[in-house]
Parts: sequence; C-alpha cells; structure tokens
Amino acid sequence: MSRYEKGKKILEDIQQRPVEEIFKELEDVAPDLSRFVVEFPYSEIYTRDEVDLKTRELCTVAAITVLGAIPQLKDHINAALNVGNSPAEIVEIIMQMSAYCGFPKAINGIVAAKEVFAERDLLPVRD
Repeated sequence: MSRYEKGKKILEDIQQRPVEEIFKELEDVAPDLSRFVVEFPYSEIYTRDEVDLKTRELCTVAAITVLGAIPQLKDHINAALNVGNSPAEIVEIIMQMSAYCGFPKAINGIVAAKEVFAERDLLPVRD
C-alpha cells in the first residue's frame, strides 16, 4: 500500500467523508498540499501504534485550539467525536488550553465546538 493510500484510508476513517471532499478547496490552487497532508501526518503519524486515535485527536484539538485555526478545529472536533471522544472531554481539553493560548482562542474554540455539537444534535453538553 502506498503512503497516499495508507494516509487516505486513516483520514477517511477518522473524518468519515471522502478525501476529495475534505480538500476540495485546495484542488484548483494547491493540489499537492492535500497530498502532503495525506502522506505525512495521516500516513506517517496517525498510523503509529504508540498512541490511539482517541488520544491523537484530543491532542490535535488542543493544538489547533492554540493555533486558532477554526475551520480545521471543527474538522478535528468532528474527528474526535468519530473516534470515541465525548463532547465533555472535548470541551475540557479546549478549556484547558485557555491557560496556554489565552481566553479569546479558548472561547473561539468552545464556540466552534458548540457549532459542531449543534450540527450533530449533541447539545446541551453533559458530563
């Protein structure tokens, strides 16, 4: 199996949608960027055995919250839910990031999470 096929499989499993849909906005301007993402983080990092996907996605939600990249955060909140994280776990991780990235980014992360939870009929969040 090629690096691209390996990465594509894990990415589509996590996101529960085709890779072509995930990277549609890149296809006419930077199609190689989507290939890089599939071949490196998803093929080489996400498939390692040392950490499970549930943990990897919580770490990714934390990192992207700190970066403030809201569209990607929403994708990874969905992915975190898809691999077994609860809304309460996701909220807790985003709240923890307020100590590292400040309240504005944490609040934006919580608002993004609320939008994802609303789309998936997961509100209100309960422990």
